[in-house]
Amino acid sequence: MKTRISVLILTLICTFSFAQKKLADKFFDNFNYYKAIELYKKAVEKGDMSSHVLTRLGDAYYNNSISDKAAYWYGVALTEHKNIDPEYLYKYIQCLRSIGNYKEADKWFKELRAAQVGDSRLKGYNPDEVDIYSMLTSKYKVIVNVENVPFNSENSDFGSFIHDDKLYFASARDNENKVYSWNKEPFLDLYQLTISDTSNIKTYGSIAKISSDDINTDFHEASIAITNDGKTIYFTRDNVTKRNKLAYDKKGTVHLKIYKATLVGDQWTKIIELPFNDKIYSTGHPALSPDNKMLYFVSDREGGIGQTDIYSVSINDDGTYGKPENLGENINTEGREMFPFVSKNNTLYFSSDGYLNLGLLDIFKSNILKGDLEEPENLGAPYNSGYDDFAFFIDIDTQRGFFSSNRPDGKGGDDIYSFSILQCKQLITGTISDSDTGTLLTNVNVRLIDETGKVVDELNTGDKSEFSFTVECDEPYTIIANKLDYKEDKKSIIVDNTNEKINKADLKLVPLIMDNQIVINPIFFDFDKWNIRTDAQYELENIVDILRKHPEMVIKIESHTDSRGGDRYNMKLSDKRAKATRDYIVSRGIGKDRIESAIGYGETQLLNKCVNNIDCTVEEHQLNRRSYFYIVKQ
Repeated sequence: MKTRISVLILTLICTFSFAQKKLADKFFDNFNYYKAIELYKKAVEKGDMSSHVLTRLGDAYYNNSISDKAAYWYGVALTEHKNIDPEYLYKYIQCLRSIGNYKEADKWFKELRAAQVGDSRLKGYNPDEVDIYSMLTSKYKVIVNVENVPFNSENSDFGSFIHDDKLYFASARDNENKVYSWNKEPFLDLYQLTISDTSNIKTYGSIAKISSDDINTDFHEASIAITNDGKTIYFTRDNVTKRNKLAYDKKGTVHLKIYKATLVGDQWTKIIELPFNDKIYSTGHPALSPDNKMLYFVSDREGGIGQTDIYSVSINDDGTYGKPENLGENINTEGREMFPFVSKNNTLYFSSDGYLNLGLLDIFKSNILKGDLEEPENLGAPYNSGYDDFAFFIDIDTQRGFFSSNRPDGKGGDDIYSFSILQCKQLITGTISDSDTGTLLTNVNVRLIDETGKVVDELNTGDKSEFSFTVECDEPYTIIANKLDYKEDKKSIIVDNTNEKINKADLKLVPLIMDNQIVINPIFFDFDKWNIRTDAQYELENIVDILRKHPEMVIKIESHTDSRGGDRYNMKLSDKRAKATRDYIVSRGIGKDRIESAIGYGETQLLNKCVNNIDCTVEEHQLNRRSYFYIVKQ
């Protein structure tokens, strides 16, 4: 007997858990993540530790950007189930990084790389299996206008830097007497010209060599950085002797060094070699932090990770320098990292051939200087090509800048390209009204959900009845509106690629309380059954929510059938359905005293002609099968 009871209890628990999951899934699929979380947790409390429930809990938190709780449930899922879909492993890593648990993220990253060979998000992805160009185009819906600047020459021009409306760059023009044997072009000098940007049209002044008699020599000068006050310039130069001759090491190699100069009047003078240069390795490509307290540079010095690495060195208040430090494996690879630049928002940009790329040097960006240790992001096309792309500079206030490339169809060996970024954006706007009266509603919660189901924005309309979201072009979105005592309404919109377009999405909320009733969609039962189906549970959650939000409210339940079947039988069936409805509401934590009564009336209160022995359509009979939820105390 005990065994039978145990089996019966186990069967009931399994049945309840299954129903709980189905209901939770329905809320999850309709983006009601908080309700889904509540129900999935109930399933867990009942002993359901299935991968479906655990990963759905993780997804519900993940889609609401609650990284710590998402990480917790993904972690439980990975602990409980060994053969879990690697996609959840990826989301788990994202959450761990989001909450700063980089050590644990790195551990799982190794697991993911072993389990997910061929994932385009992972370094080492097999390029034969993907369209690399498509993968490395910008993730963001942006319009990037790229132009070959008019002042490029037939020789190499690269390395733009702007300060006080002056553009500085390196060029091999106008130095025909000295030719560099490596590329048969003249040696590089530093040049400047004025630049203005009016009404989105750039104009460039006349070109002149940089204002100095001492910076430009008969050999290479390139890659500059200027302090915020405009009084100090850092630049790269060949290692030159005091007699203005190239200084070779024992292998016959000329290395690079960084120098600085001071502005006196309108001339750069007082040229000083930086103390961390050396004759046996190169030091070049200087870049400054936004506060000018840190200098970044490139070197092939001993102890590095790859062929050339990016280093940092502090600039002390007294003008001295700290000890150079390698930026580490989060930036540097076994390949070449070159041409660092730090924007005003402390984003590091650099070029590399050590990461997945479109070919040769590509431009990358990293938030490592902000404490983010994620792998650098390839900027993709059109910044990058199958050729060398480097020397990136951007003004983040105007979203305009320059980069250099030796891509085909240029004017010289290396050319400077200007770019301007226009984020393709649209608006989704609308008003929210009562579907019954047309009255505009205020204090409505509105969520914007992307095609993955993630809540990307959320607002409350306050004392207004309008909402507005700025969205990326060429994406599908769902708008969902919720208000106390109303059914939610949602609308799906596919945003096209027309910049600044306005999309209308007016929403109408159906009131749940009308006169003395709570009005929901019909509660359906299987033929000759009174158990509460999943679709019925979904509707009854509206009743649960209203009773929770109105703790003094008391209701009574009435259930009715159509005329088919015996009168006495229908009376009993409707009464069982009314009481099953009551029991479900109570099972959701509503006190029994909140439901005054639950009574079935069979076919005694039909709404139409469909009495016994009268032929009616299915729809006409359906009208009589209904439940009412009357408010007896407000």
